[in-house]
Amino acid sequence: MRLTVRGRLTLVYGGLFVAAGLVLLAVIYILIDRRAPLLFERDFAGEQVGAEAGVGAVPGDAVVRQTVEGFQAGTLYTLLTQGAIALVVVSAATIALGWLIAGRMLHPLHTITETARRIAESPIADRGLHERIALAGPNDELKQLADTFDLMLSRLDRSLDGQRRFIANASHELRTPLTLNRTLLEVALEPETVSPEVRQLGVTLLAVNERHGRLIDGLLLLARSEREVTERSYVDLADIVDHVAVSDAVKVIAEPGEAAVLGDPVLLERLVQNLVENGVRHNVPENGWVRVSTRTRTDGWVELRVSNSGPVVPRYEVPGLFQPFHRYNRDRLAGSGAGLGLSIVQSVVNAHLGRIHADAREEGGLLVTVLLPRAR
Repeated sequence: MRLTVRGRLTLVYGGLFVAAGLVLLAVIYILIDRRAPLLFERDFAGEQVGAEAGVGAVPGDAVVRQTVEGFQAGTLYTLLTQGAIALVVVSAATIALGWLIAGRMLHPLHTITETARRIAESPIADRGLHERIALAGPNDELKQLADTFDLMLSRLDRSLDGQRRFIANASHELRTPLTLNRTLLEVALEPETVSPEVRQLGVTLLAVNERHGRLIDGLLLLARSEREVTERSYVDLADIVDHVAVSDAVKVIAEPGEAAVLGDPVLLERLVQNLVENGVRHNVPENGWVRVSTRTRTDGWVELRVSNSGPVVPRYEVPGLFQPFHRYNRDRLAGSGAGLGLSIVQSVVNAHLGRIHADAREEGGLLVTVLLPRAR
C-alpha cells in the first residue's frame, strides 16, 4: 500500500511524539526509582515500627526498608501502567490532530494538483491555459509554487495565441498573391495562340497554385478548430453524411442514422468531408469502397464510423497519421492533399469535446471512429 504525503507526515510526527513520550516516561521512571528510597528512609529515620510475627519483633530498620521497597514498587507499577495508558490516549489524539492539520496544510497542494490535472486533461489547449490557480494565503513555499505555475501558464497561453495569430495572419496574407497568380495564369492561357508547351506549363502552375490554396485553407481551418466551440447549433450528422458521402472515384456506402449533436455546422461538415476524402484518396485502384455510418449510442455519445478499403497500414503508423503534413508511404510534395486532413479532424473532435480512434484493418485501409456528445 502506497502512503500519501499526508499519511507519511502523520506517521512521522505521530512516531516522533510517541518516541518522545516513551523517553519522558523512562526518564521519570529512572528518577523515581533512584530518589524514592532516599526520601522514604529520611522520613522514617529514628522510628521503630513493631510487628508481631510469632517469633518476636522485627527490627525497625528492616520494616522500614520493606515498607519503602513495597511503596516504591507500587509507585513504579502505577507510573508504568497509568503513564502507558495516558501515553496511548494522548498519542491517538495527537495522531488524529496531526492528520487533520496535515490535510489542512496540504490543501493548497491539492488545489495546485487539481488545476494541473484539469489543464492536462482539457481537450482544448487555450481553454485549459486560460485557467489560473490564484492561490490565496501567506507568501510561503506553496503560494510561491502556485504563482510560478500561474506565470508558466500565462507565458504558454501567450505563446500559443501568438502562434495561432501568426498562422491566421500569414494565411490571409498569402491568399492575395495566390489569387493574383491564378488570375494572371488564367489570362495568359486564354488566347488560342498559346503554344502547347506554354499551355501545359500554365496548367501545371494552376494546379500548384490550387494546391497551395488548399494548404492555406487547411491551415486557417486548423487554427480555427483548435479553439473551443462557443456558439453551438443543433446538427444531425446524418444530414451531413447524406450531403458529403459522394464520390466518383470509389463506391461510397452511406448508412446514416440519427446522430444529433450541438456544435459548429461548418466544422462538423469538414470533419465528415475530410474523413470521406481521406478514405477515397487512400484506396485501391479497383473495387474500392468507403463506408460511412452514424448512430446514437445508449451511453450518451453519438458515433460516426468511416472505414475504407486500401493498402495495409502498420498499426504503429496509425497515430502518426493525425500529425500535420504526415502522409503514410508518400512523399510530402506528392499528391493533391496538403497533409492536414486528419489533423483537422482531430482538432474538430477536440473542439467539440469528443473522442477519436483509428485502427488499421487487417484487409487494408482504416477504420476511424468518432464519438461526440449527444445533443440534449
